[in-house]
Amino acid sequence: MKKKKNILVVFGTRPEAIKLAPLCHLLKKEKKNFRCKICVTGQHTEMLEQALKVFSLKSDFNLKVMKKNQDLSSLTSLIILKIRKIIHKNNYDLVIIHGDTTTSFATALSCFYENIPIAHVEAGLRTYDLSAPFPEELNRQLNSKLSKFHFSPTKENSQNLINEGVNRKNIYITGNTVIDALLLIKKRIDSNKRKKLEVTKSINSYINNDWQNKKFILVTGHRRENFGVGFRNICEAILKISLKYPNINIIYPVHLNPKVKKPVKKYLGSKKNIYLIKPLNYEVFIYLLSKCLFVLTDSGGIQEEAPSFSKPVLVMRDKTERKEGIKSGIIKLIGSKKETIFKNMDILLSESKFINKMKSKKNPYGNGKASKKILNILKRNL
Repeated sequence: MKKKKNILVVFGTRPEAIKLAPLCHLLKKEKKNFRCKICVTGQHTEMLEQALKVFSLKSDFNLKVMKKNQDLSSLTSLIILKIRKIIHKNNYDLVIIHGDTTTSFATALSCFYENIPIAHVEAGLRTYDLSAPFPEELNRQLNSKLSKFHFSPTKENSQNLINEGVNRKNIYITGNTVIDALLLIKKRIDSNKRKKLEVTKSINSYINNDWQNKKFILVTGHRRENFGVGFRNICEAILKISLKYPNINIIYPVHLNPKVKKPVKKYLGSKKNIYLIKPLNYEVFIYLLSKCLFVLTDSGGIQEEAPSFSKPVLVMRDKTERKEGIKSGIIKLIGSKKETIFKNMDILLSESKFINKMKSKKNPYGNGKASKKILNILKRNL
């Protein structure tokens, strides 16, 4: 009789949970082939639980690693030690990690020391600048050195790995699993009137006006490299836009990190057409994303999600590991200087032709079948 393979999926942040949720569901359904367990580190706490709830997932292990004023060294070492305890107690055939987080790198290193194979989802993205994004670029590169299976969203990502000497036989182009998650949620909302009403009611509780009949910009920001001066510039640019365009709403779900929360509330907390709201569950966020004029962000995942709704993205970073979106014309890198951010938003708001020009017909990051491809690869190779 064929032996079931024990698989551990490890993640710690909200984006990881969203991107791995469709794959987790598929693995758990494959009961003849796999015994799948989920371990969360709790690198994000409240935001992570929110994402798990949306996708009806529960963790089997919660490492609860977050502490007040924790630095990267203590976080990394704590994850390594706690993951070691989990994998010592269980005989895992494979551990699956995602992307570029401290959770993914620390898990990969701990598994490497214990000689457990790693599968890296969203492999091969690169800026080749270790300071941007920091520390994510280094995490990603190290994950590639430590992994056996490399699931690359695009051809360009796979080529990066080949150029770095990764064996071609271990690289698989799958598309990005975030598109699987997005299309799953979109279908859930579109096909269920009660769900759509629930989502709109949730938004109404945050925004006390007729937001559905008013144009709005969606903003997200949390990157470490923008802490300090970067966030001050971002806030001042948003404030300037809000004054020039009083009939345009700006909706900003603010990250819970105090280094984000504090400057954002200080500069933007009392403006009538700026709505600083709590981090949204994924269903609500996706619905807002589908309705906005454009997105202003320093995030990675939104660069992949927004093209599914033909929404232009202004990225407040100097470099991105998601170059396909720039090539398609729907994403524009604008950095974090105040005047440049203001100028680019002003261009999109002043003439609709510029927004229309940025819209793409096809999302370069996938068609919603990445998780199924990964599952089939694992069935063939484990």
